[in-house]
Amino acid sequence: MPFSIILQYLIPKQAITILAGKFANLKGGKLTTTVIAWFIKRYQVNMMEAANPDISSYATFNDFFTRPLQKNARPLAKANFICPVDGAISQFGNIEQDHIFQAKNHHYSSLTLLAGNQALANKFQNGSFACLYLSPKDYHRIHMPCDGTLKSMAYVPGDLFSVNPNTAANVPNLFARNERVVCEFESEQHGTFVMVLVGATIVGSMATVWHDSPNTVINPPRGKNIRTWSYLDKNIVLKQGEEMGKFLLGSTVVMLFEKGTLSFNVDWYPARAIKLGEKMG
Repeated sequence: MPFSIILQYLIPKQAITILAGKFANLKGGKLTTTVIAWFIKRYQVNMMEAANPDISSYATFNDFFTRPLQKNARPLAKANFICPVDGAISQFGNIEQDHIFQAKNHHYSSLTLLAGNQALANKFQNGSFACLYLSPKDYHRIHMPCDGTLKSMAYVPGDLFSVNPNTAANVPNLFARNERVVCEFESEQHGTFVMVLVGATIVGSMATVWHDSPNTVINPPRGKNIRTWSYLDKNIVLKQGEEMGKFLLGSTVVMLFEKGTLSFNVDWYPARAIKLGEKMG
């Protein structure tokens, strides 16, 4: 096992993440601007796409990190499903019964990913999945792959391993053991689908546009118990391409679809860079 993976088992990941989250929300004036400038140079962030390219105007690092894009920066393909994020395709394909491919010699189950929700997991037996990794340079808001009505959301506590490709290749059940937020939707055309927002080391929190806590943030608070919300009586409908959430620092989105719903675009392949709005299938 690589030393970088052994180290992740040893370090206090949650404490580091809490500290990183506090720093990212710090209004540090010139210090914040200096950190943003370093980050842009280090990760080659394209600020020409940002709705506001003036880095000195961002009060906190998280304000910069979750910056919106200019209108029409990501045109939407005319397709049944579009990519919901900027990032890279980690893996995609068919779910074999309830087994999802993570990396060579590693699989995880839809039941574990969905925190033991058997009724929901059953809907994705022999369905399809896509796993999308967001790197530090990427736009970190998450959008809808198709029209959907929100049915439920669950916050699932867990580990905070990195979710980069090297970690995915070496840590078993990575996406089903990390902290995550499971969002269930119903589509008139495509049935049930879920979007799982997976946390990671230094991912301070995740937010959804419908959540009613301060700034729509789901975590913190963190805890040891699963928290669930039902929206069956709310009629929250989001259109294809509409924003549904964001990562405060980066991570991964795993999507599950019912059997027969999605045939992937032939241009998709693992490690391929992809942009919000591109055709999925």
